Formats: sequence, C-alpha cells, structure tokens
Amino acid sequence: MTGHPIPETIASLMPRAKAELTELVAFQSVADPAVYPKSECEGAAEWVAAALRAEGLQDVALLDTPDGSRSVYGFLPGPEGAPTVLLYAHYDVQPPLDEAAWISPPFELTERDGRWFGRGTADCKGGFIMHLLALRALKADGGVPVSVKVIVEGSEEQGTGGLERYAEAHPGLLAADTIVIGDTGNFRAGLPTVTSTLRGMTMLRVQLDTLEGNLHSGQFGGAAPDALAAMIQLLASLRAEDGSTTVDGLTADEKWDGLQYPEEEFRADAKVLDGVGLIGTGTVADRIWGRPAVTVIGIDCPPVVGATPSVQASARAQISLRVPPGHDADEATKLLTAHLLGRAPWGARVSVEQIGQGQPFRADIASPAYTAMADAMRVAYPGQEMQSSGMGGSIPLCNTLAGLYPEAEILLIGLSEPEAQIHAVNESVSPEELERMSVAEALFLRNYAASKAV
Repeated sequence: MTGHPIPETIASLMPRAKAELTELVAFQSVADPAVYPKSECEGAAEWVAAALRAEGLQDVALLDTPDGSRSVYGFLPGPEGAPTVLLYAHYDVQPPLDEAAWISPPFELTERDGRWFGRGTADCKGGFIMHLLALRALKADGGVPVSVKVIVEGSEEQGTGGLERYAEAHPGLLAADTIVIGDTGNFRAGLPTVTSTLRGMTMLRVQLDTLEGNLHSGQFGGAAPDALAAMIQLLASLRAEDGSTTVDGLTADEKWDGLQYPEEEFRADAKVLDGVGLIGTGTVADRIWGRPAVTVIGIDCPPVVGATPSVQASARAQISLRVPPGHDADEATKLLTAHLLGRAPWGARVSVEQIGQGQPFRADIASPAYTAMADAMRVAYPGQEMQSSGMGGSIPLCNTLAGLYPEAEILLIGLSEPEAQIHAVNESVSPEELERMSVAEALFLRNYAASKAV
C-alpha cells in the first residue's frame, strides 16, 4: 500500500492506534451491571466522547437511552453541499467468559503472534479506532470531503434496544445519505468483504418448575418430576437428531446462493475437534447465513462441584434464536415461545420471558456506495476484489436505521474475520486488517464524495 498518501498516513498512525485501543480495551464495558459495574461502561463512553472532541467533532454528547445505556454522538461538518455519512461502532463488549482460559488477561491488550488480543479488540472497540484512523488520514490529506456523524453504541451486545428506541424518538439525529456499520468483518483475513445479510435474533429465558422444593433423590427419585431432567428434554426438542433447528412452525430449509463457505475451512475456523461432525443439513452457508439457528446459551442448575443427591424443583435456561432474512423476528419469537410452553414434559409449569430481539437485515449491494467501497478496497487490498457474504450475527440497529432513512445506503464492514474469535475467549484483531480497513474506509469516503459531486 505504499506510494499513496492515505495508506502511508494510516501506517504512520498505527502505533497511536495500538496505544488508544489498549486504553479502550481496559474498560470492562459489559453492559450488564450484574457482571461488571456500570461505571466501566460510563468510563468507556467518556473516553469515546473525549476522542471525538479531540478530532474536532462538534455537538459531542452522551445520549441516555431507554435501556439505561449511553451512546456517544458527534458531528463533523463537511464542505457545503457534501453528502452526510454516519459511522457506527459500539464500545460495549461481551463478557470474557472463563477468564482462566484466556492466555493473557481479557482487558489488557496483549500483542502475540502478530495479533492484538483482548476483549473488544475486534468487536467492536477496534471498529471505533478504524473510524478514527480513516478521519485522521483524510484530515492530513486535504480534509474530510463529506459531513460525518459518528454514533458509538453502549449496549449492542445485550440486544436491549436502547439506541434503536432513542433513534426512533429523535429521527433527525442519525439521518445520513450513507451509513457505514463498522461491526462485521471480512470473510477471511486479507479478503475484503462487505456483509450483505444479517440474521436477526430473539433471546428468551425459560423457567420450569415441578416441585415446591428439592427432594432427596434416594427417597423420591424415580417418581418425583425432576425439573432439570424436564428442562433437558424440553431443550432437546429444539433440535433434530442431526442437530437441525426444529422449532414448531418455523421453516428451516432456505438455500444460500452467494459466497460459499467450504466445510473444511469452516471446521478449521470453528476449531471443531477431530472426529466430531457438523450439525444440520445443506451447505455451511445455508446453515449459518440462510436458516434459523437455536442455541442454548446458559442453564441455571447445580454445579458439579458441591452437588448433592437431590431431585431438582426448578431449572432455568436462556435461549438464542438467530433469524435470517425472509423471517420476521416477532413471529419467530411467538413460535419459539409456543414451542417451549407446549413441549414441557409431565405437565411441568413453564414461564417464558423475552429479554432481547432484533430483526434480520438485507443490504442493497448494487447501490452506488458499494461501488465506491469496491474501488476503495482494491487499493487497500491490492489484487483482491471486494466480496459479499452473509453474517450469522445480529445488529438490530440496522433495521431501525433502514426504516427511519429508507433512502440511505447501508454498508457493513469491520474487523471480525474468523481468527478474531469474537464472543469467545482469546478474542483478537489483526493490526494489518485494522490498517487495511481504515485505508478502505478513508478512500471510500473520498470516492463517495466524488461520486455525489458528479
């Protein structure tokens, strides 16, 4: 990427980017006060706001959203008549899970094997740094040619909808000609990719009760209805023998006709153990981008250490259902709820609570903004053409923005290629990907401004 001022400028800024990402990763900004103090998210929000002010953005504000989280907003005016581009990222992160399984502390950015490790390095604190690098490079090379709005969310990982509700109540705030969501990533490191679809999601908690209290398994076991056994049976009803999702009334046979994901590559990326098969049917792309997928993400039950010989009176589980384009998340929620209520064995009492939801999203990749991004990616990734792929994850804000601003083009890019292991232990970002994607974003903003000036 030498010989071009934008790549050269961003290359010179990478040491500063590492230092800043180190500071931002240090905030334990999980948007759940039951996991980490709320002050951690507040500190991260203040850090982001200070960074925007330092770059000369105006109207920088901490927005108190309806779910109790704070989003950070800023505005950088461009030349008269220039289009407006909204840049999105989020500073909240997933919990680190088993901290003992991390090779280095999850909230300390650590360089190892050519990558930067730490929770949020790729998802999505690194995405915010990407935006900063792109703006800095343009300012150093004649100025930012578009008006820029930046919004950095504080509860994206929780799916609680704070920023969506705030945007709906303040519809002019995030209005833009084009929106760049910096929260997805390349299909593979070194292969420039835009995301064309996102699965939506619904998150439910199910409570199952069978007894007034726990009982001695020797005295009552064999006849007393065991709530944990009932929960295991109920959760098993959500999958067929081959692992396919089987929610009553929910179709799960769609075909993906875009970029394919070779099975051996997927096995390597997912680190599937030798001899263990993949679940479901159809191509890998069908399964992870085109079809609904249910996952049990948590169960409340006695731990093995300290377990007593008891028949359990109650059990609780948390269930995530990913919903692809072509399905409605509201309808999927109703079907999953009805399945859980109707499939409990032995007349067990069941209650279901919805704790998060987001609609799926499909982008128009034939729009002019995508042409501008493709041209930018050719420079950032010499010899490579931009690809488009699906993404199994959810970004509920996309549908909110598409509904509020139907004329806006929405692009999804980011740093979360397979080696990043987002949401898992030992999350990391490739500094080369951060550098290249920052170049791509800066050149996109320049290309997009030029296309609108014609």
